[in-house]
Amino acid sequence: MKYDFDEIIERRGTDSVKWDAVHNIWGRTDLIPMWVADMDFRTAPFVTDAIKKRLEHGVLGYTFACEEWYNAITEWMKTRYHWQISRDMIVFTPGIVRGLAFAIQCFTEKGDKILVMPPVYHPFFLVTEHNEREVVYSALDLKEGQYHIDFDRFRKDVQDCKLFIMSNPHNPGGRVWTKDELIKIADICAESGTIVISDEIHADLTLKPYQHIAYPTVSEKAKENSLVFMSPSKAFNMPGIASSYCIIENKELRDRFLGYTSASEFNEGHIFSYLSVAAAYSHGTEWLDQMLEYIQGNIDFTEDYLKKNIPQIKMIRPQASYLIFLDCRGLGLSQKELDQLFVDEAHLALNSGTTFGKEGEGFMRLNVGCPRSTLKQALEQLKTAIDKLK
Repeated sequence: MKYDFDEIIERRGTDSVKWDAVHNIWGRTDLIPMWVADMDFRTAPFVTDAIKKRLEHGVLGYTFACEEWYNAITEWMKTRYHWQISRDMIVFTPGIVRGLAFAIQCFTEKGDKILVMPPVYHPFFLVTEHNEREVVYSALDLKEGQYHIDFDRFRKDVQDCKLFIMSNPHNPGGRVWTKDELIKIADICAESGTIVISDEIHADLTLKPYQHIAYPTVSEKAKENSLVFMSPSKAFNMPGIASSYCIIENKELRDRFLGYTSASEFNEGHIFSYLSVAAAYSHGTEWLDQMLEYIQGNIDFTEDYLKKNIPQIKMIRPQASYLIFLDCRGLGLSQKELDQLFVDEAHLALNSGTTFGKEGEGFMRLNVGCPRSTLKQALEQLKTAIDKLK
């Protein structure tokens, strides 16, 4: 089946965070929203079909995790990531950020140190701060167009940290960490007694020729000292369902985490949370491959357009995801001036680079999970705004 990713779907008036919250945040409604990480494509049809079928039954009673949910996850891990897991290793969580908060509360105390690598997905440090833990920042280095880990710095910074929250693949840079890098992380964290929390929500969005590596598969140390959070919500455009899961191979860590979540029934999902995941993983390969090919085309289009028309802006080419971190430092503007340029002149709503930490100064994050025509219009508006600067 050929899926249509050029279709324009009107999302205004649906209480969409991406579209309808623009007025609340920027105070205007004339902006093309290319910020929060959901896509403007129609949610994968086999997911919506599964929900429709369940609704047709007519009774929305209490439900539990179906066998299809466990089987779909274990099979997806096996075929996609060569990761052999058993069903008892899987713990439901109602969203990944909530899962991170649960892990912080479960494995740390107030005042404990938790490490992140900025620029990074901002809830990593916000949820840490809101839970009254101390954030330790171990900055990534931008070299030759990609982010890299300074392992001497990392080894020093991770000392005395109870947790390390890792974005794998990385957001906002789109970096797919290599096996060697993950092994080094595992060795250092095992030595320092730091539990690794690997957020792998962008794993299914890994772009050719790169291959996502599930963190616990790289070594025994990684397997025994980690929690991995995953969800099909980003790849199949279903974040509103708020269904994710945590895979924990180490039984002691798993029992602690499950004990914490089950005490408040956080480990139980709503009626659509299980069947939607099962549908995505059971029927999603062809749709996902076509969507990633379209995203690859959008990334190519963006890179080519910037080189030809806005050479002052460089992009970090993502190895995973539909999010592009734009290096706008060539414009010579402060972050405040840069934000103003995108909003007031280009009429675009993007994530400001400093949202992800001070290391993001001079950057903007662009979401290209949209029809090509929308992307083209946005880039043309950006070119017009920058031409006025001259």
